[in-house]
Amino acid sequence: MSKILIAVLTIVAVWSPAWAKLGDSSDRIDDLYGNLLQRQLRDNGTVSVVYHKGQYVYLVVFANDRSISESYSHLNGKDLSEKEIAKFLKLNAFGGTWISANSSKERRFKRSDKGAEAMYGLTNGHRALTVRELGSKAIERD
Repeated sequence: MSKILIAVLTIVAVWSPAWAKLGDSSDRIDDLYGNLLQRQLRDNGTVSVVYHKGQYVYLVVFANDRSISESYSHLNGKDLSEKEIAKFLKLNAFGGTWISANSSKERRFKRSDKGAEAMYGLTNGHRALTVRELGSKAIERD
């Protein structure tokens, strides 16, 4: 019986996402991303934290200890692939779907439940996919 339990726990650990998503706590994100590069208290009371894990750099904005915005980019500055963009969008879909809402300068996406939006373009001088909450839960950016 204990061998079955160990096997089940191993499968759950392997299948659980290795990436954080909107709404996750700072403790969970710290555990998943680990290598904290910078933490900054912003004027609006939110906290921005930059992490590095593997080939990615993550910029996460927290309000009330919850992630309200996440930016995903490559450490080496190269563009994210279509597959990587789709992976990060799917991670933040929460049962909804992402709908393209491109502008002339940026790739934009809206979530079907209107609870989040995403943009692929320049963020702090790097090409990144930024996903952020909308509505009453989120605190607007500076």
